Amino acid sequence: MRADGRQDVSARARARERRTGIAVAVALVTVAGLVAGGCSAGDAPSSAVPSSAVPSAAVSPGADPAGLAGAAGGASAVTPLEPLPAAVPPALAPYYAQRLDWTPCDDGYECTTFRVPLDYDRPADGDLTLAAVRAPAVLAGAGDTAAPGERLGSLLLNPGGPGGSAVEYVEGVARSYDAGVRARYDLVGLDPRGVGRSSPVTCLSGERMDAYTAADITPDDQSEVDALVAAAKEFAEGCRQRSGDRLGHLSTVEAARDLDVLRALLGDERLHYVGKSYGTFLGATYAGLFPGRTGRMVLDGAMDPSLDSLAGNRTQAGGFETAWTAFARDCAAREDCPLGRTEQQAGERLTALFAAVDAHPLTTTDGARRLSEAQATTGVIQAMYADFLWPRLRTALADAGTGDGTGLLKLSDDYYGREADGSYPNLMFANMAVNCLDLPAPFTGPDDAARAVPEFERTSPRFGRDMAWMALTCTYWPVRPTGAPHTVRAAGAAPIVVVGTTRDPATPYAWAQALAGQLESGRLLTYDGDGHTAYGRHDTCLDGAVNRFLLGGEPPENGKTCGQ
Repeated sequence: MRADGRQDVSARARARERRTGIAVAVALVTVAGLVAGGCSAGDAPSSAVPSSAVPSAAVSPGADPAGLAGAAGGASAVTPLEPLPAAVPPALAPYYAQRLDWTPCDDGYECTTFRVPLDYDRPADGDLTLAAVRAPAVLAGAGDTAAPGERLGSLLLNPGGPGGSAVEYVEGVARSYDAGVRARYDLVGLDPRGVGRSSPVTCLSGERMDAYTAADITPDDQSEVDALVAAAKEFAEGCRQRSGDRLGHLSTVEAARDLDVLRALLGDERLHYVGKSYGTFLGATYAGLFPGRTGRMVLDGAMDPSLDSLAGNRTQAGGFETAWTAFARDCAAREDCPLGRTEQQAGERLTALFAAVDAHPLTTTDGARRLSEAQATTGVIQAMYADFLWPRLRTALADAGTGDGTGLLKLSDDYYGREADGSYPNLMFANMAVNCLDLPAPFTGPDDAARAVPEFERTSPRFGRDMAWMALTCTYWPVRPTGAPHTVRAAGAAPIVVVGTTRDPATPYAWAQALAGQLESGRLLTYDGDGHTAYGRHDTCLDGAVNRFLLGGEPPENGKTCGQ
């Protein structure tokens, strides 16, 4: 980024290349990878943090910003998310009274910043600065700004994560959005607190992140268990040292309250919103807190907020197993499949490859870096997010069979957003920080994780063991969680369209069914297909149903199915 806020052409090109990966990897939502699997709101973990692991809790004991007192994690203890009072508290009025100063930036978009309180309960404690971008509404087929009477307001977009940059996402997808939607809405991306350009958190150097992503997540003995615990502790301690008080105030509830501030500053009476993956959790949280201000909302690749972290991680492992089965079936029917001619052969050969890489990491063309088992697993998981990555995975697996781990390492790097120069974006740092606040972690230590492995492996023979151990990370988080499993009813909200994909790896279809059932005004729209999320993937039936809802306000019939 140049000092004047504009990017040069080569920088924009590199950013768009990264966004291609982000649009897929941001799907990560929960357990795909050591970091994401360590914690995730609604699908990944967090942890009942031992007091000895909390050097300085940034969250005051007893704080309950989500209105979830009493919720613990068992189904009988799950309570509903209660709405906030409709009136803006006087102490927050100055935040709602700000004026946005939009300035040209980033290849024709408009950028702005605004302030929100670090702690909504204690606004005098200081502020955070959040960044947003917008693509102003344009007449369909024309380049001029739409007349005010033709606008429906702002449509906020969130790509998921948690940790995905909505600013980069909007800059990457706005011009490909449906022309009718672009003509009627300003498309707006807000980087949530702690993410991207919004007071971002940071945890490790690029070199230490390389070590973290390579850490063995299928420990075979006590020394490997100890090494995994040490990696988790190093990550947590790095976040504490580099991010400070922000770590205690990056929850989804707080991010949803930030959305309401921006809604008001945009001049919209209601929040119109499209959220994908974790973005569905953020959107549903907004609807639960502000049902009367919820406008046309689409939640694509939905998460189930009623799940505790253990159930969320385990069912997500099952989602990746389902996606793997679809890939294996497709691969086995192709001449270039490196895994054999049957689904069973494919599974057996993948398991054997993981074991071989665990014993002897593969060489790559990336300097001295070698492919570890963890990175091989993450590379395969990355390709499960979108079927257009399947050919690339077949090539990478074939190369790995000859001893070259370059292809799988690059897929793993794409998942984490690693740049060619060895640096990492804050995607995974924010992912961990949000997830570890949103839910208590499933484990209090490695013994718990070891005991959970058999059940995870029954759910997912291919990825269950990895994902059980991935869920250990938030155990050592330096601040206590403020959230808990809950349902979202959003009583009185306008219709909310919940989109679920039948073979979605990261947000299993059952989660969309559950969320649509919880929401008083939920409407379930199903895409029968592969990959993570569905809207914008050029299915005429599904895209048409969503666009008609966004433009006309009429939701699809509950239970409508599109796709294959």
